[in-house]
Amino acid sequence: MAATGGIMKMSQKGNSRNNIVLIGMPGVGKSTVGVLLAKALSRDFLDTDVYIQAQEGRTLQEIIDQDGLESFRRIEERRVRSLKCRSSVIATGGSVVYYPAAMAHLRASGLVLHLDLDLPALQKRLINLPTRGVVRVPGQTLGQLFAERQPLYRKYAHLTIDCSRSSHEDMVRKIVRRLNRFTPRRPRERGRTGRTQGTS
Repeated sequence: MAATGGIMKMSQKGNSRNNIVLIGMPGVGKSTVGVLLAKALSRDFLDTDVYIQAQEGRTLQEIIDQDGLESFRRIEERRVRSLKCRSSVIATGGSVVYYPAAMAHLRASGLVLHLDLDLPALQKRLINLPTRGVVRVPGQTLGQLFAERQPLYRKYAHLTIDCSRSSHEDMVRKIVRRLNRFTPRRPRERGRTGRTQGTS
Protein backbone atom coordinates (compact mmCIF):
# COMPACT_ATOMS: atom_id res chain seq x y z
CA MET A 1 0.00 0.00 0.00
CA ALA A 2 1.26 3.45 -0.88
CA ALA A 3 0.84 6.46 1.35
CA THR A 4 -1.16 9.35 -0.07
CA GLY A 5 -1.36 12.53 1.99
CA GLY A 6 -0.66 10.54 5.15
CA ILE A 7 -3.49 8.05 4.42
CA MET A 8 -2.75 4.54 3.24
CA LYS A 9 -4.09 3.84 -0.22
CA MET A 10 -6.44 0.87 -0.54
CA SER A 11 -5.31 -1.80 -2.94
CA GLN A 12 -7.33 -2.12 -6.13
CA LYS A 13 -8.12 -5.80 -5.76
CA GLY A 14 -11.81 -6.59 -5.91
CA ASN A 15 -14.57 -4.65 -7.60
CA SER A 16 -13.82 -0.92 -7.44
CA ARG A 17 -17.40 -0.23 -8.54
CA ASN A 18 -18.67 -1.39 -5.16
CA ASN A 19 -19.78 1.37 -2.83
CA ILE A 20 -18.56 1.83 0.72
CA VAL A 21 -21.53 2.76 2.90
CA LEU A 22 -21.02 4.33 6.33
CA ILE A 23 -23.69 3.85 9.00
CA GLY A 24 -23.73 4.81 12.66
CA MET A 25 -25.07 7.18 15.28
CA PRO A 26 -25.36 10.94 14.72
CA GLY A 27 -22.13 12.62 15.76
CA VAL A 28 -19.86 9.64 15.10
CA GLY A 29 -18.25 11.42 12.14
CA LYS A 30 -19.69 9.67 9.10
CA SER A 31 -19.71 12.78 6.89
CA THR A 32 -16.22 14.01 7.78
CA VAL A 33 -14.68 10.55 7.63
CA GLY A 34 -16.56 9.85 4.41
CA VAL A 35 -15.01 12.84 2.65
CA LEU A 36 -11.51 11.86 3.78
CA LEU A 37 -12.06 8.22 2.84
CA ALA A 38 -13.36 9.13 -0.60
CA LYS A 39 -10.29 11.27 -1.17
CA ALA A 40 -7.95 8.50 -0.01
CA LEU A 41 -9.62 5.92 -2.26
CA SER A 42 -10.19 8.22 -5.26
CA ARG A 43 -13.96 7.75 -5.13
CA ASP A 44 -17.01 9.97 -5.35
CA PHE A 45 -18.70 10.98 -2.09
CA LEU A 46 -22.38 11.31 -1.24
CA ASP A 47 -23.96 12.41 2.03
CA THR A 48 -27.56 11.18 2.04
CA ASP A 49 -28.67 13.89 4.50
CA VAL A 50 -27.34 16.60 2.18
CA TYR A 51 -28.88 14.80 -0.81
CA ILE A 52 -32.31 14.68 0.87
CA GLN A 53 -32.13 18.36 1.82
CA ALA A 54 -31.18 19.31 -1.74
CA GLN A 55 -33.98 17.24 -3.25
CA GLU A 56 -36.61 18.51 -0.79
CA GLY A 57 -35.39 22.12 -0.60
CA ARG A 58 -35.53 22.07 3.21
CA THR A 59 -33.36 21.07 6.13
CA LEU A 60 -34.01 17.73 7.80
CA GLN A 61 -35.34 19.48 10.89
CA GLU A 62 -37.71 21.59 8.79
CA ILE A 63 -39.09 18.46 7.12
CA ILE A 64 -39.67 16.85 10.52
CA ASP A 65 -41.22 19.99 12.02
CA GLN A 66 -43.47 20.76 9.04
CA ASP A 67 -44.48 17.29 7.83
CA GLY A 68 -44.03 15.10 10.88
CA LEU A 69 -41.76 12.21 11.71
CA GLU A 70 -43.58 9.55 9.68
CA SER A 71 -43.53 11.71 6.56
CA PHE A 72 -39.80 12.26 6.99
CA ARG A 73 -39.27 8.51 7.33
CA ARG A 74 -41.06 7.90 4.03
CA ILE A 75 -39.01 10.61 2.31
CA GLU A 76 -35.71 9.28 3.67
CA GLU A 77 -36.46 5.70 2.68
CA ARG A 78 -37.57 6.69 -0.81
CA ARG A 79 -34.54 8.89 -1.44
CA VAL A 80 -32.06 6.27 -0.22
CA ARG A 81 -33.69 3.54 -2.29
CA SER A 82 -33.41 5.77 -5.37
CA LEU A 83 -29.62 6.01 -5.15
CA LYS A 84 -27.73 4.59 -8.12
CA CYS A 85 -24.15 5.32 -7.00
CA ARG A 86 -21.18 3.19 -8.03
CA SER A 87 -17.61 3.35 -6.78
CA SER A 88 -18.67 5.86 -4.13
CA VAL A 89 -18.37 6.45 -0.42
CA ILE A 90 -21.85 7.05 0.98
CA ALA A 91 -22.40 8.62 4.41
CA THR A 92 -25.93 7.87 5.58
CA GLY A 93 -28.22 9.41 8.15
CA GLY A 94 -28.25 7.59 11.47
CA SER A 95 -31.87 6.52 10.98
CA VAL A 96 -31.36 4.67 7.68
CA VAL A 97 -31.25 1.33 9.52
CA TYR A 98 -34.96 1.67 10.29
CA TYR A 99 -35.80 0.80 6.67
CA PRO A 100 -35.10 -2.84 5.70
CA ALA A 101 -35.68 -2.21 1.99
CA ALA A 102 -33.29 0.75 1.97
CA MET A 103 -30.63 -1.25 3.79
CA ALA A 104 -31.06 -4.16 1.39
CA HIS A 105 -30.48 -1.69 -1.47
CA LEU A 106 -27.33 -0.29 0.16
CA ARG A 107 -25.94 -3.74 1.03
CA ALA A 108 -26.51 -4.92 -2.53
CA SER A 109 -24.42 -2.00 -3.80
CA GLY A 110 -21.31 -2.66 -1.71
CA LEU A 111 -19.87 -2.92 1.80
CA VAL A 112 -21.63 -1.45 4.82
CA LEU A 113 -19.34 -0.18 7.59
CA HIS A 114 -20.63 0.64 11.07
CA LEU A 115 -18.67 3.49 12.67
CA ASP A 116 -19.04 2.69 16.37
CA LEU A 117 -18.56 5.13 19.26
CA ASP A 118 -19.57 4.69 22.89
CA LEU A 119 -22.46 6.64 24.40
CA PRO A 120 -20.43 8.94 26.73
CA ALA A 121 -18.34 10.16 23.77
CA LEU A 122 -21.47 10.77 21.69
CA GLN A 123 -23.09 12.70 24.55
CA LYS A 124 -20.12 15.08 24.59
CA ARG A 125 -20.41 15.68 20.85
CA LEU A 126 -24.18 15.97 20.42
CA ILE A 127 -25.04 19.24 22.11
CA ASN A 128 -27.57 20.20 19.40
CA LEU A 129 -29.73 17.06 19.34
CA PRO A 130 -33.13 18.89 19.35
CA THR A 131 -32.26 20.90 16.19
CA ARG A 132 -30.06 18.42 14.34
CA GLY A 133 -32.82 16.68 12.40
CA VAL A 134 -32.46 13.40 14.29
CA VAL A 135 -35.26 10.87 13.84
CA ARG A 136 -36.56 10.21 17.36
CA VAL A 137 -39.90 10.23 19.10
CA PRO A 138 -40.65 13.21 21.37
CA GLY A 139 -38.85 12.88 24.70
CA GLN A 140 -36.56 10.09 23.55
CA THR A 141 -33.10 10.54 25.05
CA LEU A 142 -29.81 9.95 23.29
CA GLY A 143 -29.24 6.93 25.51
CA GLN A 144 -32.55 5.40 24.51
CA LEU A 145 -31.84 6.12 20.86
CA PHE A 146 -28.40 4.54 21.19
CA ALA A 147 -29.84 1.37 22.76
CA GLU A 148 -32.50 1.16 20.04
CA ARG A 149 -30.16 1.58 17.09
CA GLN A 150 -27.02 -0.30 18.07
CA PRO A 151 -28.50 -3.76 17.35
CA LEU A 152 -29.64 -2.52 13.93
CA TYR A 153 -26.23 -1.13 13.04
CA ARG A 154 -24.61 -4.44 13.92
CA LYS A 155 -27.28 -6.38 12.06
CA TYR A 156 -26.68 -4.62 8.75
CA ALA A 157 -22.93 -3.94 8.88
CA HIS A 158 -20.39 -6.10 7.07
CA LEU A 159 -17.70 -4.57 9.30
CA THR A 160 -17.73 -2.57 12.54
CA ILE A 161 -15.02 0.05 13.08
CA ASP A 162 -14.22 1.11 16.65
CA CYS A 163 -13.89 4.90 16.54
CA SER A 164 -13.07 5.52 20.21
CA ARG A 165 -10.00 7.66 20.93
CA SER A 166 -9.42 8.17 17.20
CA SER A 167 -9.08 11.29 15.09
CA HIS A 168 -10.89 11.37 11.77
CA GLU A 169 -7.61 10.58 10.03
CA ASP A 170 -7.04 7.63 12.36
CA MET A 171 -10.51 6.34 11.55
CA VAL A 172 -9.75 6.46 7.83
CA ARG A 173 -6.54 4.49 8.38
CA LYS A 174 -8.47 1.88 10.39
CA ILE A 175 -11.07 1.58 7.66
CA VAL A 176 -8.49 1.19 4.88
CA ARG A 177 -6.64 -1.51 6.85
CA ARG A 178 -9.87 -3.41 7.47
CA LEU A 179 -10.96 -3.09 3.83
CA ASN A 180 -7.67 -4.46 2.58
CA ARG A 181 -8.03 -7.50 4.83
CA PHE A 182 -11.71 -8.04 4.21
CA THR A 183 -12.76 -11.00 2.07
CA PRO A 184 -16.49 -11.35 1.35
CA ARG A 185 -17.97 -14.68 2.28
CA ARG A 186 -18.51 -16.93 -0.70
CA PRO A 187 -21.53 -19.23 -0.96
CA ARG A 188 -20.57 -22.70 0.14
CA GLU A 189 -20.30 -25.18 -2.71
CA ARG A 190 -22.37 -28.30 -2.85
CA GLY A 191 -20.81 -31.70 -3.47
CA ARG A 192 -22.09 -34.35 -5.81
CA THR A 193 -24.33 -35.75 -3.08
CA GLY A 194 -26.01 -32.35 -2.66
CA ARG A 195 -24.52 -31.84 0.78
CA THR A 196 -23.00 -28.50 1.63
CA GLN A 197 -19.22 -28.58 1.74
CA GLY A 198 -17.19 -26.72 4.33
CA THR A 199 -17.61 -25.86 7.99
CA SER A 200 -20.63 -24.19 9.54
